[in-house]
Amino acid sequence: MTLKFSIEYYTRWGEKLCLVSNDKVYPMSWGAGNIWSVSIRNCPETLLKDYTYVLYQGDLIARTEWEHHHAEMPKDGKIHDFWIDCPIPGCPFPRKHSAAIFDKPGFRGAGTAIPVFSLRGENDFGVGEFCDIPAFVDWAVRTGQSVIQLLPINDTTRKGEWGDSYPYNPVSSFALHPIYVHLPDVGVKEDAEYKALQKELNAERFVDYPKVIKLKLKYLRAAYAEVGAKEIKSASFKKFYANNAEWLDAYAAFCAKRDKADENFYRWVQWHLDKQMSAAVKYAHSKGVYLKGDLPIGVGRDSVDAWSFPKLFNLDSSTGAPPDYFSTDGQNWGFPTYNWDEMAKDDYAWWKRRLRKMAEYFDAFRIDHILGFFRIWEIPVEFSGGLLGHFNPALPYSRDEITAMGLPIIGLFIEDPHKPGWFHPLITPDTSALEPWQKEKFDALYTDFFYHRHDAFWRYNAVRKLPHLLGATGMLACGEDLGMTPDCVPEVMDNQKILSLEMARMPKNNGPWPYLSVCATSSHDMTSIRLWDSDDKTGAECRRILWDHLSSQSMLAIFPIQDWLSIDEKLRAKDPKSERVNDPADAKNKWRWRLHLTTKQLIDSSAWSAEVASLVKDSGRSA
Repeated sequence: MTLKFSIEYYTRWGEKLCLVSNDKVYPMSWGAGNIWSVSIRNCPETLLKDYTYVLYQGDLIARTEWEHHHAEMPKDGKIHDFWIDCPIPGCPFPRKHSAAIFDKPGFRGAGTAIPVFSLRGENDFGVGEFCDIPAFVDWAVRTGQSVIQLLPINDTTRKGEWGDSYPYNPVSSFALHPIYVHLPDVGVKEDAEYKALQKELNAERFVDYPKVIKLKLKYLRAAYAEVGAKEIKSASFKKFYANNAEWLDAYAAFCAKRDKADENFYRWVQWHLDKQMSAAVKYAHSKGVYLKGDLPIGVGRDSVDAWSFPKLFNLDSSTGAPPDYFSTDGQNWGFPTYNWDEMAKDDYAWWKRRLRKMAEYFDAFRIDHILGFFRIWEIPVEFSGGLLGHFNPALPYSRDEITAMGLPIIGLFIEDPHKPGWFHPLITPDTSALEPWQKEKFDALYTDFFYHRHDAFWRYNAVRKLPHLLGATGMLACGEDLGMTPDCVPEVMDNQKILSLEMARMPKNNGPWPYLSVCATSSHDMTSIRLWDSDDKTGAECRRILWDHLSSQSMLAIFPIQDWLSIDEKLRAKDPKSERVNDPADAKNKWRWRLHLTTKQLIDSSAWSAEVASLVKDSGRSA
């Protein structure tokens, strides 16, 4: 059946309206009375369940609706709609969030950041598990908090070695990590051997990643051999498979080829992981607590994503970061860079699928290194360090331009690997041999190149893609925008209503933090506040730092659990150095930090919990 959709909308010159459903874009035509319309032949009934109108300015999304439309099949084949604007006076967001609390005008909330692997439950197996989240939710509720922030939870399994503990190098952007499964819930019997191993692993101060993942996979394979054949015939499994087959089949084939095993084993494990994580999410929502996830900027070059969609990645390059607060020598993360032009051909469908899967578990998300959506620090794959990189995309100088300025190339510039004869200024140039006038000219060029030359270019590069991604789900978007930040970044983030990250330890300017921000005392890449400009701060000093952040106007104040514990000198860890999750300067860092207290012990620490609750309540952030 042919359906005709129409909507009245007043546009300006250069603007056009499109109907969008299931990532398919239907351009509309303008008519008398400012009526925009489109006729869709053989219109699937599923389109009526979820569609929206999008305003374009040229090839950029200029405006989206507050929420999507849902309609019944019309008898006359015609549907006339009205543009849906935000119905909440004072709400700063252009799109509705899945967690309504974020759209409440003036909402200010508090939360805690903790990796899942760092949780310590009463019944886990040497590592935090999805089943430990509900108890942590109970502690959050007791202290008036509304958000729990986690590190990435995607599968990073390769060889089962320490390198696999790095959560920002997923082998799949969709699959959950099997290390977080609770074994008894998949049919593993808690016999004497199991309990002995459990006791041994839980007695460890830190996560023994290689040992835990090896044992968990061993138990999972045994359980699958016993009950897997029956369970994959169940209605529950079939429903999960039907909803996830697009990525699940590729993931299962990838893992089976790697391990020389049965593909259905990996589908079965993901089904159980989904059930356990979904149960934790459901419990959190029932208590008024929302989960914030973490979206890694990269994926492994040896991942199922790169294996399945090689055209979407530049496999001859690596992502990284120029020298910054975390590393004076820069960083090489080893991920391939994205081929954004190829991704744009289907309106970033891979990204949208990735975000929609993430939205099944999370209400908000941290965009790791959001600067990568403007430009990325790209390093030719033959270099191991980060200093010989360049920004991509960028506007390099030609050899003739450099010669005309009287500047040498050697020591000051690096050639663009994709554009011979064009050069980027080195991030750490050697200017010692330059004449004073040459140094002055190069310093001006350097400042212009890294801070001004690309503003409009990088702004367009971000606005070209971010609205597509942000409109794919109802998650609240928060950007990690620390480091060498171009001037266009705050403007674009404010325009798209992406919360910025504000830290007193890494100040951006002297003004107050904006409302649309997340303020944090520390991150997983830092020491706890106990070691901030000090050998070890007192509990009172730590409390003052927490209060300074809580009393800010930032929409969210989210602190690592280590920093919440820092105010109690009896409860916190004895050695503050042991609390660090990651050292970015150490490429072989072991991601193994585990809370020295069980979640039950946190809840039972009534005096400390009461103090945390008091800080949250007095700052006006109590849920």
